Amino acid sequence: MSTLLHVGCGPQNIQSLKGFSTHGWSEIRLDIDPNVSPDVVGTLTDMSGVPDSSVNAVFSSHNIEHVFPHEVPLAVKEFHRVLADDGFVVLTCPDLQTVCEHVAAGRLFDTLYVSPAGPIAPIDILYGHRAPMELGNHYMAHKCGFTWSDLERFFKEAGFHTVLGGRSIETYALKLLATKGPVSQTRSHELVSLYLP
Repeated sequence: MSTLLHVGCGPQNIQSLKGFSTHGWSEIRLDIDPNVSPDVVGTLTDMSGVPDSSVNAVFSSHNIEHVFPHEVPLAVKEFHRVLADDGFVVLTCPDLQTVCEHVAAGRLFDTLYVSPAGPIAPIDILYGHRAPMELGNHYMAHKCGFTWSDLERFFKEAGFHTVLGGRSIETYALKLLATKGPVSQTRSHELVSLYLP
């Protein structure tokens, strides 16, 4: 049985994650918000409730933009610390390059798409989804952002061996898969195919 650390799980569980819902994966849910009943209450910069080298994969969707810029290296090092030597990270976050193209075109408040949580405009991607923040969920505030080259650099500087992925223009997102140790080209492409949303 392989172990997945689901970082910033919110109300989601392993069943909603591409590739991980198959047999062979057990889930540890980590979140800053105790109201979502995580297995471990923690943050991106302090996952001390998770031992070193204890998980085979880390999944983090739209969380890293919730830490301050100076905290990003620490968060990525925490991913590296908790992973087994043959482990990998799957991460998604907003693509500021695509969003800023809409801002430059004067579309800051125009709806780009409708999510299950409601309409999303560039201002929501830049600063956090307004609707839940208006209701008091300040965990949704965005404190930083990334282009692909910057996100890739943070993972390489933290010691990840292989970093794959890029921009998904249609979803306004960056999608990354990074391996802690060396893997063959065949294996890295297999991981991307199986697990990258």
